[in-house]
Amino acid sequence: MSREQSPRETGTKDQVLQWIKEFQENNDEEAQTNLVLHYERLVHSIARKYSSGKPYYEDIVQVGMLGLLGAIRRYDPEFGKSFEAFAVPTIIGEIKRFLRDKTWAVHVPRRIKELGPRIKATVETLTTELQRSPLVSEIAEHLEVDEESVLEAMEMGRSYQALSMDHTLEADSEGGTVTLFDIIGSTDGEYEKTDQRLIVSNALNVLSERERQIIQYTYIEQLSQKETGERLGISQMHVSRLQRKAIKKLQEAILSVGGAS
Repeated sequence: MSREQSPRETGTKDQVLQWIKEFQENNDEEAQTNLVLHYERLVHSIARKYSSGKPYYEDIVQVGMLGLLGAIRRYDPEFGKSFEAFAVPTIIGEIKRFLRDKTWAVHVPRRIKELGPRIKATVETLTTELQRSPLVSEIAEHLEVDEESVLEAMEMGRSYQALSMDHTLEADSEGGTVTLFDIIGSTDGEYEKTDQRLIVSNALNVLSERERQIIQYTYIEQLSQKETGERLGISQMHVSRLQRKAIKKLQEAILSVGGAS
């Protein structure tokens, strides 16, 4: 017994037209399913062409299917062309809009997205006509736009696809590699403290030797006033008094530097 054939194998031209009529007039789901199965290979073929080297083949297939359904809804045999001749440009148009609007790594204004393909076509045309690469001014004149728009579109075109932070780069002649993450610098919080350290360092010059020792022991080495007094051979009360005096001197010195700047 022979196996039952699928709609992609049995759909003749007349059958396709009948399915389209049933779907358009009655929103017949079975007719829609038959049409989708019949033209599934066509959609995949177009999707492969426009997804070459891109990671979103399945997304493009889905968009192509939406284009196919749109063509089914709008097709009129009175156009004088076959359904395939009507559907293919519709499918391609949907895919191109998707690629233009949804697949940029960085958000880019629509006018730039639309200008980019026009610039590419113009460059090809002018290169053939002039037998050399066209100038930006020549491209702008041909498109009737200003040069700044051309330069902006050309620059933005580089934002179409971003590299992953895990993207590897060859680091040496022996084949060693690093990732982008390895070579991108980070903000060092210590830089923000540099000015503060310089100010405090200069302010310490206003202190006596004993006062600097007390600041060193109590704030840098984190000793208690009692331990500081034992090191210096003075009482804890004396340490406390000298510490308060030293801090006041430092505050006045720092404030004077701030006022001068």
